[in-house]
Amino acid sequence: MKKVLNIVLRHLLLMFLAFIWLVPIVWLLVTSFSAYPGRNTSTFFPEEWSIVAYKNLLFSSDSVAQFPNWFKNTFIIACFTCVISTIFVLMVAYATSCMRFKMRKPLMNIGVILNLFPGVLSMIAVYFILRTLNLTNTHLGLIIVYTAGSGLGYLIAKGFFDTIPASLREAAYLDGANEVTIFWRVVIPMSRPIIVYTVISSFLTPWMDFVYAKMMLNSGISSQWTVAIGLYNMLDKSLINTYFTQFCAGGVLVSIPISILFVIMQKFYVEGVTGGSVKG
Repeated sequence: MKKVLNIVLRHLLLMFLAFIWLVPIVWLLVTSFSAYPGRNTSTFFPEEWSIVAYKNLLFSSDSVAQFPNWFKNTFIIACFTCVISTIFVLMVAYATSCMRFKMRKPLMNIGVILNLFPGVLSMIAVYFILRTLNLTNTHLGLIIVYTAGSGLGYLIAKGFFDTIPASLREAAYLDGANEVTIFWRVVIPMSRPIIVYTVISSFLTPWMDFVYAKMMLNSGISSQWTVAIGLYNMLDKSLINTYFTQFCAGGVLVSIPISILFVIMQKFYVEGVTGGSVKG
């Protein structure tokens, strides 16, 4: 009886937490279908339903709302960041897991310690360095910001590589393979879960980031903005009563690619996380 009561209480708690978590998401979704363009806090559900917000956002761009441009900019930045960051992370993880060299452990410790500090602490220095190189207000500069330190996030990938039997690499060594061949022909084909995990994590960073994007793309040219900056601009007090419903629609549209990616790759994502946590 006590066991059943514990299970019931646990599920009630989970249902309560799920309700709290889902309410803002449901409100954002239903508000995006409101016929009223501004904020409406008097009712949870819209009094009149319409898809005009989606239509205006996608097909009627103006000087304020340029969602197709923002989406394209964010997608390009995220794709380049994803590819470069994934390569960096996997290469550093392979070097620290499968190779032995001087200063290996001190370098690993330094990488872990640096990860303890939030990236925003260096944002002022990063901004002035990139401004000196004329890379502010460019998508290239933003890609550099996202990818430059990505190799420091090697730890989970290293833990996964530690689970790959060393005998496979040793057999490749006996056949005359070098480190590059072993990395691409032996280790990478066996590492699909951690690759998927790294790809998703690398893609999410620029897709959801606001702080660095706002700092770097500060020229005021809205066509260069990312989705995060553009949607945030819609919440300006002079614009919110005209564009709030479009803001909600943009939030829904931004979540769709990530949701699809997680649904398709969920199995490999979970395997990558659990596999990377087996060893340090």
